[in-house]
Amino acid sequence: MPLITGKTQLFGVIAHPVDHVRAPMVFNPVFEERGIDAVLVPVHILPEHLEITLNAFKHMPNMGGVAVTIPHKMTSADLCDELGMAAQVTGAVNAIRFEHGRMIGDNFDGKGFVAGLIGEVHALKGHALKDHTLKDHALKEMKAVIIGAGGAARAIAIALADSGLEQLTIINRSITKADDLADLIRQHYPDQNVKSATMDEIDTIKTACDLLINATSLGLNDNDPLPVDLAGVAKSTIIADIIMVPEMTNWLLAAQKQGLTIHLGRHMLDYQKDLIAHFIGAWS
Repeated sequence: MPLITGKTQLFGVIAHPVDHVRAPMVFNPVFEERGIDAVLVPVHILPEHLEITLNAFKHMPNMGGVAVTIPHKMTSADLCDELGMAAQVTGAVNAIRFEHGRMIGDNFDGKGFVAGLIGEVHALKGHALKDHTLKDHALKEMKAVIIGAGGAARAIAIALADSGLEQLTIINRSITKADDLADLIRQHYPDQNVKSATMDEIDTIKTACDLLINATSLGLNDNDPLPVDLAGVAKSTIIADIIMVPEMTNWLLAAQKQGLTIHLGRHMLDYQKDLIAHFIGAWS
């Protein structure tokens, strides 16, 4: 651990629960490597204490900002004084910068997820090329299914739509939330083929997709049910998770055992860490 002094700049990652977060493991080695006098720590905030805690943070001169994760992304957006475009569209933030008593939020989950798909050659069986032609070609040929319609799902859906998928399907237990997200995508990407459905339809939908994404919190705990039973999923389907800890969720383990290609949740953070760090002032 680097020596913490009275001059050390503070950053945090807020969550409930907090034991699954990876941001400290990603940011602190960079601080040490670059000789930056800063530290990022996990901050466990209960939902009912979110507003009062953020209001305290924004008045701390040595608190630069926070990364935001489950379940605070959408509620935190409502508390911000200013939102970036991605946060406005999704209604969720995953980073907040504190400036002179103001909170400025934005969302980098979607950009990080898509960049991770492009950059991780092993996850795409060689389709990801160094010149990032995946975004212009392979993604356009994909049929993607997102399980969930919360903050992370909204950000990922918008970023995938921006890449111009062949088809995007939003599946959620509440059809109202799935419909709302599909309508949001149509509003900003009228040419995107987007559908919404309930979990009752997943057994049919999962057999005809190229990319199946768990954008829910299922997998944080060992006793969680699988987001989707993978029986019947095509061998060519990429199974992606947004859970970062544990790195190999039971769902990914099941996919791997079935011989399916998997995409780890940590890539979403790894490929957006520089964007978040620059935004909250951790490094340039």
